[in-house]
Amino acid sequence: MSTPRFLDLPPGVAPQKIETSQGTFAALEALPVSGVVERWPALLVPGLTGSKEDFIAILQTLAQSGRRVVAVDLRGQYETPGPDDPAAYSFAALGADVDLLAQTLSGGDGEPMHLVGHSFGGLVAREAVIDGRTKFASFTLMSSGPSGIVGERARSGKTIMKELPLLGLEHLWSTRFEPEALANGVPDEIIAFLRKRLLANSPTALSRMAEQVLGAPDRTDELRQIEVPTLVLYGERDDGWPAELQSEMAARLEAECVVLPGAAHSPAVEAPETTATALVRFWNAAEHQQLDIRSNGL
Repeated sequence: MSTPRFLDLPPGVAPQKIETSQGTFAALEALPVSGVVERWPALLVPGLTGSKEDFIAILQTLAQSGRRVVAVDLRGQYETPGPDDPAAYSFAALGADVDLLAQTLSGGDGEPMHLVGHSFGGLVAREAVIDGRTKFASFTLMSSGPSGIVGERARSGKTIMKELPLLGLEHLWSTRFEPEALANGVPDEIIAFLRKRLLANSPTALSRMAEQVLGAPDRTDELRQIEVPTLVLYGERDDGWPAELQSEMAARLEAECVVLPGAAHSPAVEAPETTATALVRFWNAAEHQQLDIRSNGL
């Protein structure tokens, strides 16, 4: 579970509700504290047991690069409601939500948007890129792999799938997530937030998402066919998908690969400044490249 180190929103960051034709999505929106919005916006998608708050530490820095940045809760996740229908939480359905969010945030004028997906959110965002309904300015896979998750986090996903339908969210909190947070010395106010967030999830959503992240197909070759600047970014101590697996995926995609020293599975939390710097540099380069192509009439 991604664990924010603080919850106070930095200057320029505010909670928002994004109204779409398929419902309302909870979000955190960041705008420059000084200067103006002059660069293309970005949409950030969190992981399985996470939320928009996982990006708090990087939002202000990203926005200060001159852009609007929006982090969302997926359908059924924390403050975004979702139905009891498991079909609503397939990769295809959640990817369609990302498409809709991008189109809503662009105001229907087709403004290019950068897309970032963390962990499970990377697999969801990949669906939106591959389906082609939205042409994104760039795509970043943050601590996300080519197919189903492995290792200790795979065991956690299997526990969620097995125990959640029978024993409920409170059981998962008290037997797994709370002991883990206490063992890691997480402050009381953050623990209170983690409990509130977990219990606010749709049990159907969490169970189905766990199933999805465990059985995700490898769509790397399909993603490679999409002409979008792509970044693979992960911490050197990532305990989700092994570092070598993510590096191999980047090579298959012919994508830029950035390994963040000192970070594990949640770079936006564990190494916020280096994560934000890497994203801004990549976004700026992608914009320059695409504007050059347009100016040359290609």
